[in-house]
Amino acid sequence: MARTRGLIAAAGTVAIAALALTACSSGNPLSSGSSSSAKSSSSTITIGSANFAEDEILAYIYADALSDAGVKTDVKPNIGARDAYIAALKDGSIDLVPEYTGNLLQYFDAKATAKSSNDVYDALHGAVPSGFEVLDQAPGQDADSYNVTKKFSDQNHVTSLSDLSKVKTPLKVGANPEFGTRPYGIPGLKSQYGVTATLVPISDGGGPNTQKALKDGQVQLADIYTTDPSIKSDGFVTLSDPKNMIVAQNIVPLISSAKASTKVKQVLNKVSAAITTDELIAINTKSSVDKESADQIAKDWVQQKGF
Repeated sequence: MARTRGLIAAAGTVAIAALALTACSSGNPLSSGSSSSAKSSSSTITIGSANFAEDEILAYIYADALSDAGVKTDVKPNIGARDAYIAALKDGSIDLVPEYTGNLLQYFDAKATAKSSNDVYDALHGAVPSGFEVLDQAPGQDADSYNVTKKFSDQNHVTSLSDLSKVKTPLKVGANPEFGTRPYGIPGLKSQYGVTATLVPISDGGGPNTQKALKDGQVQLADIYTTDPSIKSDGFVTLSDPKNMIVAQNIVPLISSAKASTKVKQVLNKVSAAITTDELIAINTKSSVDKESADQIAKDWVQQKGF
């Protein structure tokens, strides 16, 4: 494959510091007019990622699929948070990054009100600055979700957030402290679904402590990201959200328009079509449970899908 790894070892600290300074500059976060000696080669698509495993795997998936189609690629993983890799897109040191529709829309338009997958995606086209574009969104999402145990679901006939209004016993929700004020947290349950619940703050982002609290019955609901392997391994029931209280977070490629050739679009759109939430859970399981590398997970996935 015509893919090379981005250098992130000795130069990592310097590069991230430079990106952070760029991110602090005023004006449009993806406006043109800045230059960088680290710009991607005109014949190579340089793919960056945020600093967490799922996004890194997706970056390598994009790279493997493109290189198998004859496109030269380079990967610069683990750049940092959104401000850092948006700055890297701005200065041309990367050309492409896997993104999440809802968060990306709110980054570019803090007043955006779209919630559903289609509405968020439509709004995103108008929010992304000139010179950049989003390609097809994947059906798969990595979003907040309310989960209950199968026992609770069966006993109370609950499969949707709407069903919670029929539950007579007090409800406790295990989630990060900010869930107490977020529109899709405790306030949203009340205003959108007429459900009164008490927050049990657990600061691990839906991780092991939150999952244990749910399994042990300390809470009846838990905020767990939709691609967390525990949902399947522990048999949790993710409650549907018919009113789209939680903003959609579909996977989507954000790319420099200058690098978005017909071939590149065709390849990445085909990749996106295959990325379901179940596929995201599977690759995250390989990462967090099986401890496989992001590079290897991506290579196996692309070969399995026949890209």
